[in-house]
Amino acid sequence: MTPTLTTLLLLGLSVGPRTRAQAGTLPAPSLWAEPGSVVPRGSAVTIWCQGILEAHEFHLDKDGHSMPWDRQRPLEPGNKAKFSITYVREQYAGRYHCSYQSSTGSSESSDPLELVVTGFHAEPTLSALPNTMVTSGGKVTLQCTSWMGFHRFVLMKEGEPRPVWTLDSQQPTSGQFQALFLVGPVTPSARWTFRCHGYFNNTPQLWSQPSDPLELLVSGVSRKPSLLTQQSPVVTPGQRLTLQCRSDIGYDRFALYKEAARDLPQHLSLQPQAGLSGADFPLGPVSSSHGGRYTCYGGHNLSSEWSAPSDPLDILVTGQLLSTPSLSVQPGPMVASGENVTLLCQSWSFVDTFLLSKEGAADPPLRLRSKYRVGHYQAKFSMSPVTSAQGGTYRCYGSYSTSPHLLSHPSDPLELQVSGSSGEPGPPATDPSSTAGPNRYLYVLIGAAGAFVLLLCLLVVLLVRRRRQGKGRKPAPGQLPPPRRRPSMPPCKTHSPRRGWSWTSGTRRMGTPKERRMPRLPHLTPPQM
Repeated sequence: MTPTLTTLLLLGLSVGPRTRAQAGTLPAPSLWAEPGSVVPRGSAVTIWCQGILEAHEFHLDKDGHSMPWDRQRPLEPGNKAKFSITYVREQYAGRYHCSYQSSTGSSESSDPLELVVTGFHAEPTLSALPNTMVTSGGKVTLQCTSWMGFHRFVLMKEGEPRPVWTLDSQQPTSGQFQALFLVGPVTPSARWTFRCHGYFNNTPQLWSQPSDPLELLVSGVSRKPSLLTQQSPVVTPGQRLTLQCRSDIGYDRFALYKEAARDLPQHLSLQPQAGLSGADFPLGPVSSSHGGRYTCYGGHNLSSEWSAPSDPLDILVTGQLLSTPSLSVQPGPMVASGENVTLLCQSWSFVDTFLLSKEGAADPPLRLRSKYRVGHYQAKFSMSPVTSAQGGTYRCYGSYSTSPHLLSHPSDPLELQVSGSSGEPGPPATDPSSTAGPNRYLYVLIGAAGAFVLLLCLLVVLLVRRRRQGKGRKPAPGQLPPPRRRPSMPPCKTHSPRRGWSWTSGTRRMGTPKERRMPRLPHLTPPQM
């Protein structure tokens, strides 16, 4: 070994430990932010750096700055330092590292901390496809959309400090920029509430305002509640509407869900009766936006799992189309039980669906596709055979298949009266104060008047016939017969000289030309025999 090489090795052994300590042979510290690394503009955030007990100074470095961003002495017990930002501004966004100094040298740098500041652009919209209700173990697609041309979208889950997913944006034919996040499998063991943000590539730590929160409902197998309304499901604009969710299970909370709606109103449970639970959801005054299909769910406070959905309830809003259909009935408004009855709904304006609603009925209206017939659109609702229970007041409406919950103005009401038949009792008597009472009594009066007229006509016919019979009787003894008019008689045959008879006439007869040239014969009488 040459003297030069030996000298270099000795120098390396003597300098090596000090050089490694200066280069960062101590373990790297931990770096985190509270309450999280994604903070709204104007809020406060605390950055913590934790190292070893021997550390006597901590340095906070930010990318793009050659000098330490901040320096702090350790807190007791001496292994971590606190860096406070009381008012977050745009310049605080960025990537941070921390390190510490000890008597033996400097530590390695910590893993980077990305401090994101939100609130610099308009918020995007977050929705669930097809809806926010997910069965336990299932998956759902969350769609984040915006009219701003964000390069990337970020999905945040409530309770987690860091983004769940980050995706490049796409621009479909709708013109909006969007990203689709597949979430799942979803379980009831945790809450599933999300928000999304958008940002541009040149400022990746400056995000938009957060979207409105979207909570996924995890439906289970517990018994479904009932959804109902005290009014008819067919409502008019301006009307007060309240939907009621009821269950015989003691649920602590209820959620009302509208198909294709993003928000889910939730109410605490009521106790209307012993053993029952429920919640009321006031929706009035009614507008066109209230039309749609609703379901409700029940849940317990100690679980994120919801019940099975209630049966759907369709709320239909009238007066949303300019047309007004007409309603007629065949064979007539008064029929006997067992007959075949057809209610005909017609409109001169185009509608592709007709609905038939019965006043006071809890069942949803009947729907039929319209058919074009000689200049108008129509649908026939058949009742074959009709029963007394189907009697009542009916109205019909038109709608479009593209907006099935928005209806036309109602037709004029049509009252169908079904009388009883043999073996089947008729409908109960109607209270005169009811709406149908005046019409029913009017029909009775018309029928009585018609019967009276028929009876009067029959009496007149009998009197005329009796008088004619009286004229044909023989006169009593000693009573002269009434004088008669002598009728005009046609020529009669009398006895002629040749044969003992001649022609006589009570009227003048012209006869043939030959007869007119013959002399007129005198009146002859039959010869005495």
